[in-house]
Amino acid sequence: MKIGDIEFGDFPLFLAPMEDVSDPPFRALCKEQGCDMMYTEFISVEGLIRDADKSVQKLDIYDYERPIGIQIFGSNISSMQRAAEIVEEAKPEVLDINYGCPVKKVVCKMSGAGILQDIPRMVKLTEAIVKSTNLPVTVKTRLGWNEQTKYIEEVAERLQDVGIKALSIHGRTRAQMYKGEADWTLIGKIKENPRVHIPIIGNGDINSPEKAVEYKNRYGIDGIMIGRASIGNPWIFRDIKHYVKTGEILERPDIFERVRAVKQHLTHSLEWKGPKLGVLEMRRHYANYFRGYRDIKPIRSLLVTEHDPAVLFEILDGLQERYAGVITV
Repeated sequence: MKIGDIEFGDFPLFLAPMEDVSDPPFRALCKEQGCDMMYTEFISVEGLIRDADKSVQKLDIYDYERPIGIQIFGSNISSMQRAAEIVEEAKPEVLDINYGCPVKKVVCKMSGAGILQDIPRMVKLTEAIVKSTNLPVTVKTRLGWNEQTKYIEEVAERLQDVGIKALSIHGRTRAQMYKGEADWTLIGKIKENPRVHIPIIGNGDINSPEKAVEYKNRYGIDGIMIGRASIGNPWIFRDIKHYVKTGEILERPDIFERVRAVKQHLTHSLEWKGPKLGVLEMRRHYANYFRGYRDIKPIRSLLVTEHDPAVLFEILDGLQERYAGVITV
């Protein structure tokens, strides 16, 4: 598989852009575990062109992360074009456009999945961005706005025609948000369409090596993008790659490997965000890292209420002693 001049080999795995999740500290762990390409958290173009600190910080990328894509969202053509120029200065390998975020505060401005209500506008906006940058442009979107507007087959052709280099598709409509089961049948139909020659990356509900291979074989997709299943579980990339290669399921990481990953995540979070935000924004991750351990709730409560990084590291060390040799349930 290839995006622009980037060669990935067979069946690459991608980390989905996730707000407040796919930041540099988390991306480092996913890369270490075999993720082929990662995307930044999505960045507001209006924040970017106004030099808002939060938006600009999301442009931070590191050499060990490459290849990497920076994802932007917005609805105004001139703002998107200016943001594309700013993104190009950050030197990612790919510029990705978010046409899939279902959150109300995004879609009400016709950004994210909101633009699925106006396909001609989506195509016009995409074409303008493709023409304004030398970077390969990719798109992440959904099947449609609702059950009555699943126009993704037409969208795939039209976006390809204006120059995008790959399309990632989440198998839900905006109306579904993240509920119900992702439907990959239309993603499979796009792969069967002889007119479509760009890589098609499937996204939605891939939470195990077995499911990844099943969907690869059933729908013929070029790669898989993993989002929520990677939170607190960067090992999913390693596990899928091993299963694709050998057909074997790896053992789940033990408490020592989990604590090592959390310490690394916390250390990088403190370095990148500072002591206050670094502590606060790690709190959403602890439950996922330690899911499945019996009687973990009181310890997790300590992790999400403690402010002192030194104490947090002590609590993590205590977890290793308490759960040494314990298999998660």
